[in-house]
Amino acid sequence: MLEDIIYQEIAKHIACSHLDVTGDGRHFEAIVVSEEFAEKSRINRHKMIYAALGERMKEEVHALSMKLYTNTEWEKVNG
Repeated sequence: MLEDIIYQEIAKHIACSHLDVTGDGRHFEAIVVSEEFAEKSRINRHKMIYAALGERMKEEVHALSMKLYTNTEWEKVNG
């Protein structure tokens, strides 16, 4: 399944403390928690995900919603 491939590619390129990918085959959502996002803008965080997925973003993934957090940000969101 493509969501498994998305998961594996993100995990391979970014050290994640939490990673969840869900989808319906064309539209996907990724929740990624990584300290690699520290001091990076929202745009640069997205660029990191696009780089991890490479050509898949152009060819296979129609839409990817991303929620990208550092560990501290993730803790604030989840209480």
